[in-house]
Amino acid sequence: MNIRYPQIWQTVQQIPYGQVATYGQIADLAGLPKRARLVGKALANAPEQGWQGQLIPWYRVVNAQGKLSFTQESEAFERQKQQLQAEQVVIIGNKINLKTFQWQPDLAELLFKLSF
Repeated sequence: MNIRYPQIWQTVQQIPYGQVATYGQIADLAGLPKRARLVGKALANAPEQGWQGQLIPWYRVVNAQGKLSFTQESEAFERQKQQLQAEQVVIIGNKINLKTFQWQPDLAELLFKLSF
């Protein structure tokens, strides 16, 4: 396991219900600028039981264009789409309107919730 994965998982756990974040945004918030691909690897290797007693809402992470990164015909795409729709996130085709649904944490929220 990469030593950076836990800080990525902890950051992803902060994404609120009904909102999404991009891979690059998570990398930045986790203190790993320009490491969006590492975020993808960390989520692919996330423990199924979650991290520190909390599930990791991997499905709330999308690419920089607001698109689900899985192939549209895949099972993973359908799982992600269903979980986001269950949280009232609107998906048209494979895209989410980031202006409406992107998580925009304020500094105070980050300072108190994230401690690496």
